[in-house]
Amino acid sequence: MISFPNGRITLGLYVKAKRGDGFHDIETVMLPVSICDALEFVPATNGKTKIITTGIPIPGDLSENLVWKAYQLVQKELRIHSGPKSGALPPLRIHLRKGIPSGSGLAGGSSNGAFMLLMLNRYFRLNLTQSRLHTLSIEMGSDCPFFLHNKTMLVTGRGETIESINTPDLSDYCIIIIIPPIHLSTSYAYKKVNPVSERTPLNKILELPVSGWQTQLTNDFEDVIFQEHPYLEEIKTRLLNHGAVYASLSGSGSAIFGLFTDSKVVFPLQKAFPDCRVGLYRGFHS
Repeated sequence: MISFPNGRITLGLYVKAKRGDGFHDIETVMLPVSICDALEFVPATNGKTKIITTGIPIPGDLSENLVWKAYQLVQKELRIHSGPKSGALPPLRIHLRKGIPSGSGLAGGSSNGAFMLLMLNRYFRLNLTQSRLHTLSIEMGSDCPFFLHNKTMLVTGRGETIESINTPDLSDYCIIIIIPPIHLSTSYAYKKVNPVSERTPLNKILELPVSGWQTQLTNDFEDVIFQEHPYLEEIKTRLLNHGAVYASLSGSGSAIFGLFTDSKVVFPLQKAFPDCRVGLYRGFHS
């Protein structure tokens, strides 16, 4: 079975408070985009489950990969509810081809984990409910629950509270994402950011025309990250100078995106940033 886990960008991101459990309360709107990885599994011929990766290198140990964690969580779930033998998943050979760089703020790892949950549930007809999948996804990471829905959503709490939201029609806009060769740590970014509890809710700001977003729709990580990586602020400025109606850092990573009405601007941007990955993508709005 094969799927293509996509990334996401954030339309505004508020860090509201540090929680007692070590996480932060946030408020953001997530929009799925067409940048993607490829994830496949087939029955293992040697009786052992193995994950291999190709494409963009993934830092860290594969035992921490969310695809592997998804397999282990479902395995545990089945053993608890169906017994140690009858409920076990069979050994699989898992292949993850990375196209979304780690540390870019596009949530590629979270998408991989969520897609693996959905694939296992569908392929093996496990009949895990949406509620149970949601609970398992939270165990993997804060961004994972969003990808079970994979449409524009308002995300609050530590990422586990997800609501539908009405946004302006973005079908006339293309999304250009610039990913520099910079890996940013999410945990480090959260240590540096200063939470602010009360601000205009994002759903109210997103009721404005897109042309009014740039001065109102903010990402709290920009102040921290731009101070340490001024090159990223330069990229954002260049996107705006090239006609972006709205440009922002995505999440707490290094990717900068812009909403454009003219897709041809991708070519001068590719020339302007030869050391970066510059791509033209579409958003999944519903």
